Amino acid sequence: MFNNNKILVVIPARGDSKRILRKNIRLLADKPLIAHAIGIAKSSKYVDDVVVSSEDFEIIQIAEKFGASIVRRSPNLAGDRIPLDPVILDATVQKEKQAFDEYDIVITIQPTSPLLKSETLDKAIEKFDNYNIDTVISVTGEKHFNWMFNESENRYYPLFSERVNQDYLPTEFIETGGFFATRRHFLTPNSRMGNNVDLMEISREESINIVSYEDWWVAERYLNKKKIALIVNASDEIGISRMDRCIALASRLLSDNVLFLLDENHQMGIDMVNKFNCPYRVYDGEDELFDLLKRFNPHIVINDVSDTSKDYINRQKQLGFFVINFEDVGTGSEDADLVFDVLYEHDGGFGNIFIGYKYYLLRDEFYFQPKKIVNPNVDTVLIAFGGDDSNNLTERTLESVIDSGYAGRIDVILPFNYSKKEQILQKYEMSHNVQIYHRVNNISDFMLRADIVFSSAGRKMYEICSVGTPCICICQNGREQTHAFGSPKNGFINMGLAEFLSNEDITNQFKVLWQDFELRQTMNAMMKSIDLKHGFENIWSVVEQKYWAKEFKQRY
Repeated sequence: MFNNNKILVVIPARGDSKRILRKNIRLLADKPLIAHAIGIAKSSKYVDDVVVSSEDFEIIQIAEKFGASIVRRSPNLAGDRIPLDPVILDATVQKEKQAFDEYDIVITIQPTSPLLKSETLDKAIEKFDNYNIDTVISVTGEKHFNWMFNESENRYYPLFSERVNQDYLPTEFIETGGFFATRRHFLTPNSRMGNNVDLMEISREESINIVSYEDWWVAERYLNKKKIALIVNASDEIGISRMDRCIALASRLLSDNVLFLLDENHQMGIDMVNKFNCPYRVYDGEDELFDLLKRFNPHIVINDVSDTSKDYINRQKQLGFFVINFEDVGTGSEDADLVFDVLYEHDGGFGNIFIGYKYYLLRDEFYFQPKKIVNPNVDTVLIAFGGDDSNNLTERTLESVIDSGYAGRIDVILPFNYSKKEQILQKYEMSHNVQIYHRVNNISDFMLRADIVFSSAGRKMYEICSVGTPCICICQNGREQTHAFGSPKNGFINMGLAEFLSNEDITNQFKVLWQDFELRQTMNAMMKSIDLKHGFENIWSVVEQKYWAKEFKQRY
C-alpha cells in the first residue's frame, strides 16, 4: 500500500507561546524543541515530506536547518484561539502547490511531543493498510475515579457508577498530541476527523506533552537517559553480594534504561532480579552475551564478575561501550574505563582505579537503619560468616563463644551454601539461647540488635560498620587478608587468617571484647565516624565526569 500513497507530516509551530516563552526554539537535550519533531518525521520509513507551518522567522530558519520544508502561516492563522484544523489544511494546500502533487495521508505532529518514536509513527501509518480506517490518533489509557462539577446545581458528581478496584474501572483514552493522522480528503477548515477513527495507545514516555516547565524537566530527563547493561550473577558458589550491589545500583538509576544480563545457568541470580522486578535477558556463553550487548547497544557496561580478561574488556570497548568494573582482580581491569575497588584497595597504576570505602554501595535496608547505641551488657551475639565458609568458622565461633561461659542470646545466620546446615540445625535445635537462621531478608535488624558481631572480612564489614556494632573479623582466606577496611583504624578487631587460629584464640578474644565496655564504645564511635551512605553519589560523580570527558574527547 505505502508505495502508492504519498504521506505528508505537518508540524505547526507558532512563535508566540504563553507558558514557556519561545519554547519551539529552546534547547531540549542540546537541540531546539522543534528539531525533535522534525527528526521523528524524517526518520519514518513511510513519510515523503515534512513541512513546518510558522509565521515566525527564527522558527523557519531553524526548521530549514534541520531538513524540513516551510510554509509561511498568515497572521490570521497564528492567533491564540485559532484551532489546528484550518492551519493543517492551509499547510497541506501550500505544500501541494509547491510539490505539484497531492497527498493521500496527512499527519499532524506537535513539536511539544519530542519523545514520540519513529517506529510508533510507522505503526500508526501501517494502520491505514486497512481501507476502513480514516483517522488514527495517539492516546494514553487512564483508569481513574473521575468527577465533574455541575455549575447549575453547585455540586460535584462522580463519572463512575460504583467504587471498585481501580484495575476494574473502564479505560478512558486521552489524546496526547503526539500524532493525528488522517486521509487527505477529510481535511476541511473545521475538521480533520474521518468517519472511522482508530486510537493508538502509546507509552507513558512517548505521550509526554510539553505544556509546562515541569513537563520540560521530565522530557529532558527521558532524552538524556543512558542505556546501562549490568553483567552479574549469583549462585551458591558465587554468593549474592555482587548481585545485591547491582540491584542497589539499579534502584538508584531510575532515570536510566537499565538491563541485567544474566547467565541462564545461575538461577539464583535470575530469581533475585525477578524479585525486584528488574528487566533482564539471559545468555549461555560469552558469544551469546555479546550478541545481547550488540542488540541492546548500551552507553555503559558494568561488569561485576570478579575476574575479567583483557580480551573480554577490549571486545566491549571495541563496540563503543564505556566499561566499568567492580572489584576486578583480572587483567581486564587494566583496560576498563573505570574500576571501583572497595575491598582490595590497590592501585594498579593505570589511573582508572578508584579505591576505598567511600565507593561502597549499601543495600537499601541500611539507609534507614539507626546507629547502634552500645550498652554495658552484652545481651546478644551475632555470628554471620559469608561465602561457603570453607573453614567452618560458623560452628567453630559458636562453640568458642559457648566455651567462654557466655549465656546470652546467640543468633547464627548460616552462609548460603553452608555444607553443615543440617548438622548444626540438629545439634542446636534444643538450645535455649542459640537461634539458627538461613537466608534472612533483614540482616541489618540482626546487626543492630547484636552487641557483638563475628564476621569474615568480606563485604559484610561495611554493613556492620554502617550500623556501628562492635565486630570481630576472621579472614577466611588470603584474599580476605588483603581487605584493608576490617582494621582497628575503622573500629574492627581483625584476628587474621582462620587456619592459624584455634578455638581457644577465638574464645579469648571474645572474652576481651565482651568484658570491656569502654573498648566497645570506642569501636562504635570509630565506626560512626565513617560515612557509608553516599556510595552511589561518590561512584556516579566519577562515572559522569569520566564518561563525559571521554565523550567530549571523541567528539572534538
